[in-house]
Amino acid sequence: MPWQLDPSHSSVEFAVKHMVVATTRGRFHNFEVDAEIDETNFPASRATVRIDAASLDSRDEKRDEHLRSADFFDVEKHPQITFATTRIEPKGSNYRIVGDLTIRGVTREVALDGEVSGPVKDPWGNEKLGISASGKVNRKDFGLVWNMALEAGGVLVSDDVKMTIETELLRAA
Repeated sequence: MPWQLDPSHSSVEFAVKHMVVATTRGRFHNFEVDAEIDETNFPASRATVRIDAASLDSRDEKRDEHLRSADFFDVEKHPQITFATTRIEPKGSNYRIVGDLTIRGVTREVALDGEVSGPVKDPWGNEKLGISASGKVNRKDFGLVWNMALEAGGVLVSDDVKMTIETELLRAA
């Protein structure tokens, strides 16, 4: 059965080490999710997340402009990031969500740790379902190779990027 995204209770976020010492976090403000959820057999479910790459926000406009440039996401040529599930596997009481992640026109299979909450009825009688997915990808695998060596050793931006998708879905009428 189809479910609709509740954007006010959902997020797509990333985190990356900066200069080997601090974690810089950001989010994408504009995204959508198409989900077909089989509540009796969750591994039979399917979902696609489409993210507007230009909507990224790391709380620093100059950095955001650089991230939108050809050095990183190249949003003029590649305006969308997508994650489409290919299989969902039970992992203890949670799930391993495997899918194709496409960034800058490069598609790679990635596995995310997933958790499902609900479904539950909200105070207005609507049925809601929560799905969380998180994992780590190497940005260089997707052509995001820009970096700068630091004088004391290390690099300005780590290769590993943590990503988190938090969704609250509403059963479509």
